[in-house]
Amino acid sequence: MATLRMEAIGTWIKRNEKMNHTRKGRKHANLRRRKRPAKATTEGGGAEPMTTGTGGGGGGEWGYGGGGRGGEGGDGGGKGGDASNPKGTGIEALLLAAGRSLDTIPADLAAGARAGKLQPEILERFFRLENGLLGPLMKIDGFRERLLADPGFFVKVGIEVGIGVACKLTAEYEKRKGHFAKELDFVFANMVMALIADFMLVWLPAPTYSFKAASKSGGRINRFLANCPDNAFQKVPAGMQPFTLGQRSAAVLRNGAKLLGVGMFSSLFGVTITNALQALRTALDPTFAPQNPPQDILITSLIYGSYMASSSNLRYQILAGVIEERGIEVVFKGDRAKIGALCAVLRTLNTFLGSLMWVDYIRMFGYQKSGE
Repeated sequence: MATLRMEAIGTWIKRNEKMNHTRKGRKHANLRRRKRPAKATTEGGGAEPMTTGTGGGGGGEWGYGGGGRGGEGGDGGGKGGDASNPKGTGIEALLLAAGRSLDTIPADLAAGARAGKLQPEILERFFRLENGLLGPLMKIDGFRERLLADPGFFVKVGIEVGIGVACKLTAEYEKRKGHFAKELDFVFANMVMALIADFMLVWLPAPTYSFKAASKSGGRINRFLANCPDNAFQKVPAGMQPFTLGQRSAAVLRNGAKLLGVGMFSSLFGVTITNALQALRTALDPTFAPQNPPQDILITSLIYGSYMASSSNLRYQILAGVIEERGIEVVFKGDRAKIGALCAVLRTLNTFLGSLMWVDYIRMFGYQKSGE
């Protein structure tokens, strides 16, 4: 009897162990089925049969692939993938909408997109300008960099070259008064110099936007100057490293050196024309007696160059970088009509002031005084 009882107990224990093992197996199977999605949703909202494969996916088209569903790639999370692709859904959307790729936009903007620094509004501005009347100029680095930083750049050029001529003539007359007719040759020389210089006075101090790589060629001084801002007071463009105080200070000196050359060249051109006209008139009319002797080309060029490097340089740096960019464009942000009108008034006053100062400056050196 004892033997039979022991056998019955052993049979009951084995049956219970087998039943418990079966229950655990079913429980784990149910858990696996719950965790495993039966379908994956596509962009169109439909269902897509789940596929399996070996290995993680590669990088997707925009650099958001890697670590995706096995065997598919490009759909998973994580920002792995090709480092040469832009970061940020705003840039991606703009490129897709325009039917463009990084290879079809300027290299410096593409570099900024790859580094995640290019702002969507800048890329949008580039596409808008490229498709407009200024499209051909957007292929030229200097124009593109200035128009991206300031869409009203050509408005300011128009003010300087257009209204500037009238202001300079008025200032010349105001300073010379009764001697205006006698000193007309000097006035003409000043106007020629002004037309050449006015464009450069807007061009050189204008804020710029560019992702060009820092210069690695030349000496330390050249590399330092190459990385300085174009305007000592301009804002730091979005996504770029802040300028140091030394770089901003050096920007004044660098632009001053450039304007020295511009002033000397424009003066050389203007004075040469004036002297040539006087010589031609004397040859054609032996009775003609010039009111003023021919100007010294070299001395006049040096004086005008130094004036542009000092007075003009500082006035235009402050006007473009402080008054306009940090003042008017902040207060009236988005209202291009008011910004343009105020810039026109301020640049007109600045041009008139510069003309008055120039006459006093050159006379301080004993030049451009009529023979009385």
